[in-house]
Amino acid sequence: MKYFIEKEWLLKKIDNENVRIADCRFKLGSPDEGRSLYDLNHIPNAVYFDLEKDLSGPVKDHGGRHPLPDPDQLKQTLEQAGISRETIVIAYDGGEGAFASRFWWLLRYLGHEQVYVLNGGYKEWINSDYPVKSEVPVFEPVSYKLDLKSDILASYAEVKELVQRRDEAVLIDSREAKRYLGIEEPIDKKAGHIPGAINKVWLDAYENGRFKEVAEQEKRFADIDKSKPVIVYCGSGVTAAPNFLALKEAGYNNVKLYAGSFSDWISYEENEIESVEKQRNPF
Repeated sequence: MKYFIEKEWLLKKIDNENVRIADCRFKLGSPDEGRSLYDLNHIPNAVYFDLEKDLSGPVKDHGGRHPLPDPDQLKQTLEQAGISRETIVIAYDGGEGAFASRFWWLLRYLGHEQVYVLNGGYKEWINSDYPVKSEVPVFEPVSYKLDLKSDILASYAEVKELVQRRDEAVLIDSREAKRYLGIEEPIDKKAGHIPGAINKVWLDAYENGRFKEVAEQEKRFADIDKSKPVIVYCGSGVTAAPNFLALKEAGYNNVKLYAGSFSDWISYEENEIESVEKQRNPF
């Protein structure tokens, strides 16, 4: 797999000066838990990156629940962690995959090429009795050069146009089926999905905490034409990142992330949504 690193490799490179480790553990609904877990123990030399403080921007009227961070602000955070464009960066979370994938996507968006996700995350690291520390590392600041890759980011306007011209691209909703169908919505103020979207649940990219092999990812998306552009979204742009990763691993070259996702879509009152309930009561 091109975008994943195994724990055995990281163990050997843990003190390599050109390797930096990003601890991305987080719990939605309990925003301080990830940092607390990091302070308790983490992979040696790992730097903590908070989903809401480092990997997201301020919430506004539009842009979704986890808007993209300001690139210049994220650039400074990376520089303070001793990360340059030449650094090999390994991201991990608790084993869920979504938070490390968010970090991975953001660095790809900034133009970083050597960024990977630790397969199995911290859970597999701990289960292997690999070393952990509580000390917070300090690195010499370096310079980070931005080279934004706008070709992997789908704007609201682009998604809006796609809804009107559905045959030109594939829109993938990455949330659980009940949320996609509008049967259940625990977070957002409206239930359902963006019109025309198909459902590919992000959790299906994993098995026992590990990212499935490439052949299995190809099977997940076998009904999608590789020649068509693909846009992935979820509730706020976080859990769609694993599907973005899976599509890239499966050989889909033209893939974009709608960062604002469903929470951004419904922030515009005029936008339609599709749901089981609406199909039953169209008026």
